[in-house]
Amino acid sequence: MAEPSSKDDFLNPRSPYWGKVTLPNLAFNANLQEFASRVSYICNLETGGKISPDDAYTQIKGLWKELKESKKNLLDVVPPELPPEELD
Repeated sequence: MAEPSSKDDFLNPRSPYWGKVTLPNLAFNANLQEFASRVSYICNLETGGKISPDDAYTQIKGLWKELKESKKNLLDVVPPELPPEELD
C-alpha cells in the first residue's frame, strides 16, 4: 500500500522554490502553488460537468481575490528597519 505522503504528493505536487529565499517570498510561493492547484481542480470539475461555468468562475474569482490579498500582505509591505545591534 502506498504511503499517505505519496498520495498527497500526487494530488498536490509542490515544486522547489528557486527565487530569493525570504519568509514572505516562501509564504507567497506556497499560496501561489495552492492557488494553482485549486484552480486546476475547479477547471477539471467544470470540464467534467460537475459544476457550472458560472460556479467555476465565481470560485476562481474568490481564490484570485485571496491571492491578491496575500500578495498585498506579504510582498507589498516595506520590511521594518532593524537597528544595527539586532543584525548580529
